[in-house]
Amino acid sequence: MTIHQSHIQALKKLAGAKGASDDQNVIQPHLAEPRNKFIGKTPLVLFPNTLEMVSKFVTYCYDNDIKIIPQSGNTGLVGGNSPDGSDTQIILSMKRMDRVREKDALNHTMTLESGVILADAHTIAEKINCHFPMHLASEGSAMIGGNISSNSGGINVLQYGVMRDLVLGLEVVLPNGTIWNGLTGLRKDNTGYDLKQLFIGAEGTLGIITAATLKLFPRHKQKNTAFVAIRNPEAAINLLSMVREISGDSLIAFEIIPRLGIEFNLKNMPGCQDPLMTDYDWYILMECATSLDSDLLNLEVMMNKILKNAMERGLVLDGVIPKNIDEIRNLWNLRENISEAQKFEGASIKHDISVPVSKIPEFVRRGLAAVKEIVPNIRPVPFGHIGDGNLHFNFSQPLDMDKQEFLSNYSKINKIVYDIVVELGGSISAEHGIGSLKLEELERYKSITELGLMRDIKYTLDCKNIMNPGRVIR
Repeated sequence: MTIHQSHIQALKKLAGAKGASDDQNVIQPHLAEPRNKFIGKTPLVLFPNTLEMVSKFVTYCYDNDIKIIPQSGNTGLVGGNSPDGSDTQIILSMKRMDRVREKDALNHTMTLESGVILADAHTIAEKINCHFPMHLASEGSAMIGGNISSNSGGINVLQYGVMRDLVLGLEVVLPNGTIWNGLTGLRKDNTGYDLKQLFIGAEGTLGIITAATLKLFPRHKQKNTAFVAIRNPEAAINLLSMVREISGDSLIAFEIIPRLGIEFNLKNMPGCQDPLMTDYDWYILMECATSLDSDLLNLEVMMNKILKNAMERGLVLDGVIPKNIDEIRNLWNLRENISEAQKFEGASIKHDISVPVSKIPEFVRRGLAAVKEIVPNIRPVPFGHIGDGNLHFNFSQPLDMDKQEFLSNYSKINKIVYDIVVELGGSISAEHGIGSLKLEELERYKSITELGLMRDIKYTLDCKNIMNPGRVIR
């Protein structure tokens, strides 16, 4: 049943002039996620700009059994931030909730509202001579609330952890409209359950995050980047171990890129340049950074030692250390643009998985072999955060295969890949979440006990199932 017009008018009255819109031109950008796999309908988008307004909207929806889809930067990739096609769900956009509540350089924290864009959060931290280490390809549009709700990962996880590790406190509007103020800058607090952890990674199914207190770190005074060619993923894991041993725990990023990923970039993304004169099957993009001055730790000397040792041991075949910002940017564009470049190559089947770092080579070997048995000429593009065990295990359609014929293998390929992942002690979703896309897989691979606990938590906090229904848990 569609939402009665009286509810639309009541919510618009609560919202005021800029707090809501039923204009389809305004609504349209909120209806689809970036890959256009999920495109829905809604009669109304709410744009609160205060905590109290969020609470009023949610209270009204709770009292009248109206479903809410919380939305931040709308950069999610699993259908967790788009309405369904029923036209019975209202979008609550957090983009006007973008204030800085507090900056505390001495405590190394900042408290931001959930609509602050991630790239802006970096600037806010820099202005108090601090560093916020969460970095994503979508950081120019992704928002803090969405990063927390999806427990974002990114390129610096092996040093700083995922978003869950960077959050000290939260402010949340619960599904009945009640406000929970759990904002705190404390690093030690053993006064009962750590409630904030319920909402981190819950994808908006348990409440709406309105603000967060985040950890900050000393600013980097040095940063060194290197792009190297390697033989295979086994060499990558051995190189990772060696780099961590030598680097004094200054390694912040360690990304694997296949040759096909480079070729897709060179073909489809203007301005990209091949860093090496010779083609190789696999590459590593790594970065070390430190807050120490060079007289205490010289990263340039250290990186040269790493590469010298790696080449002597046969772990690195070739490589380059960029000389300026433009060269560094080119290297990171080759990594960050892979997904975008892949769009120009036709249909793709993608997986965001993690396994223990030591199991990466076995996973890649078995995964590629198993998928090629189904589609022999498939084009694999496995890339990503190999330093923390997370791979974007992607495949592009063969050049000689029809798009629909290729996509008819979607479920079969997913099951084969995920079976191997789980057998190796891994996860079917490393950083993108479950959303609507992976509901069936979650039910297949999670235990009855785990699913039962998740349903119990959902029912306890949202007994009417109004908050992002049909996502994460049925």
